[in-house]
Amino acid sequence: MGEARGAAPSSMEEDEISPIEQVRLTVTNTDDPTLPVWTFRMWFIGTLSCALMSFLNQFFVYRTEPLIITQITVQVASLPAGQFLARVLPTAKFKIPGFGDRDFSLNPGPFNMKEHVLISIFANAGYAFGNGSAYAVGIVNIIKAFYKRSISFVAAWLLIITTQVLGYGWAGLMRKYVVEPAHMWWPSTLVQVSLFRALHEKEDRRMSRAKFFVIALICSFTWYAVPGYLFPTLTNVSWLCWVFSKSVTAQQIGSGMRGLGIGAFTLDWTAVASFLFSPLVCPFFAIANIFVGFVLFLYVIIPIAYWGLDLYHAKTFPIFSSHLFTAAGKSYDITAIVNNKFEIDMAAYEKQGKINLSTFFALSYGLSFATIAATLTHVAFFYGREIYDRFRVSYKGKVDIHTRLMRKYADIPGWWFHLLLALSLIVSLILCTLLKDQIQLPWWGLIFACGMAFVFTLPISIITATTNQTPGLNVITEYVMGLIMPGKPIANVCFKVYGYMSMSQAVAFLADFKLGHYMKIPPKSMFLVQFLGTMVAGTINLGVAWWLLGSIENICQDELLPPDSPWTCPGDRVFFDASVIWGLVGPRRIFGPLGNYGALNWFFLGGAIGPIIVWLFHKAFPKQSWIPLINLPVLIGATANMPPATALNYNAWIVVGTIFNFFVFRYRKKWWERYNYILSAAMDAGVAFMGVLIYFSLSMENKGLDWWGTAGEHCQLASCPTAKGVQVDNCPVF
Repeated sequence: MGEARGAAPSSMEEDEISPIEQVRLTVTNTDDPTLPVWTFRMWFIGTLSCALMSFLNQFFVYRTEPLIITQITVQVASLPAGQFLARVLPTAKFKIPGFGDRDFSLNPGPFNMKEHVLISIFANAGYAFGNGSAYAVGIVNIIKAFYKRSISFVAAWLLIITTQVLGYGWAGLMRKYVVEPAHMWWPSTLVQVSLFRALHEKEDRRMSRAKFFVIALICSFTWYAVPGYLFPTLTNVSWLCWVFSKSVTAQQIGSGMRGLGIGAFTLDWTAVASFLFSPLVCPFFAIANIFVGFVLFLYVIIPIAYWGLDLYHAKTFPIFSSHLFTAAGKSYDITAIVNNKFEIDMAAYEKQGKINLSTFFALSYGLSFATIAATLTHVAFFYGREIYDRFRVSYKGKVDIHTRLMRKYADIPGWWFHLLLALSLIVSLILCTLLKDQIQLPWWGLIFACGMAFVFTLPISIITATTNQTPGLNVITEYVMGLIMPGKPIANVCFKVYGYMSMSQAVAFLADFKLGHYMKIPPKSMFLVQFLGTMVAGTINLGVAWWLLGSIENICQDELLPPDSPWTCPGDRVFFDASVIWGLVGPRRIFGPLGNYGALNWFFLGGAIGPIIVWLFHKAFPKQSWIPLINLPVLIGATANMPPATALNYNAWIVVGTIFNFFVFRYRKKWWERYNYILSAAMDAGVAFMGVLIYFSLSMENKGLDWWGTAGEHCQLASCPTAKGVQVDNCPVF
């Protein structure tokens, strides 16, 4: 991490610049407080963007290749919309009763950058680090689609809104510690600052960014009709399966969806950008780190574990799967071990036996254990002193130019946050008492979760603000609640959402506050836009989920859906499996003495020790500059999205990212600076609009095609076991 050490500023300049060099190079030291921000344009485009983004992201989250419309897409797409309204809206001024002699206008002048920033924050409010959908909607999905139980709309809405707003309360308490201080610089926000400034530069070229965006959007929109409807097999071209149509091993190697993906490729942008987001916005050094970790895991560790060691009876199960199995290799019947109280039926569980995971799924959990521990020790040893010094300086040091400029605007009264936090806690307690039969979480579990969120929010915010690394503590919350309260799956996921996710929401809100700080947005405007955006987004997310869960037959049940169906819910499948592993069955019966995978707990220790060894080598050989570049949390956590992400997703993402962020960036830098982010936004938007159009105009009317090109990837044998004597439907017996 760390900013480059430039020349020290003189004492006269000290009060006028930021102490962080990246901030000095990226953020302007000026402000125009006369620019209007609460304009009709901002409210109209912001509300429309928030509603559209919430609808599209929730719509696509159920699909095999989910597409997430990111904040950068909104940044790019809202600019021509704002400029269009600035040209066509009337400029006449009028008065509104109750507002005194103040004049208002639908068009107060040119579309400005502050309006643009507020629109972007409005659209993205409520989504921790671009997840695109309120995390608590996953609880509704697994209850209705996987467990086949019910939850009322009121309980679901209260659960979603309280978990989102609770994070806002934590953010308000921590704002003065990690937003105002100059040394809390939030590196990720500088990308957005750079993009805003680039988009608002005056253009005198023939191919403007707006024109390029429209052309690329039309191309993306038009092309997606091919892999999205006419020829879905182009989403995953696994040609090895076609050549070796009767070989299980060849299909395990060649399948992009259920195997190692050797030789598989895609002509579908959703397969490139799903799970890992658009590769065009990820810097190449991060792509390179992920590539190394991905290759080591999928092409070295997994083949050795599966074919070489037969680790955890690997050949009894598919090589790549996030499903749960019996010891005989059959799919585990989860609904059979859930009783009428929505708790584990121990007699039925003992009859089916212990839950088994594919070796890939088991090792991915081990790597997640190692990643958590490695992140904590890596940050502590490599950045611990720097974080401590920066926090001490930021707490006691002088304010920088940006904080001083922001003092022109009225600050948010502290009681706004305190009231919001109190109300969300009260409503959450009501939910956990009056509606406990639906969410299972007792009141003391809610208090415990809030306590964890409160304790972790400040240190993790400081780590994110200074190192751009955010430790993922979701497994810790699942593990803790699973030990305390096994047998209750919904209680476990609710605890995770109130604990870990409210903290993640707080960190995301604080990042937005810092963006507003750099862009000189009035704090009260930020508060109102974030709060309203969170309410609108959460409500639309739930509405779309409720609609799709009730209208698509067998949604999320990939074993019951036709092979070309896109409604397989890969993310929710993993969320469901986590509720079974950590909640219903409990970690003691899987990763403890009563389960098969207790040895994976050693990954915690290995992950914790790894960065310490790298740090010791760095101290022993300080002249070797490559040693501190070994970032074990990134390397170990490279495949954190697998499952639900597949080999095809990673391979396509790495290839496209390398082309644009290495070759184009190095050899066509002017083009990259001007059009790279624009192309990314246009690709996302074009695919999203065509996907929705296909669903409403064709899929809802059951107007589908039926030919070889619509029958999936043609790798049916890739999911077969290869152990001797194991018999599974539609698979050969070895």
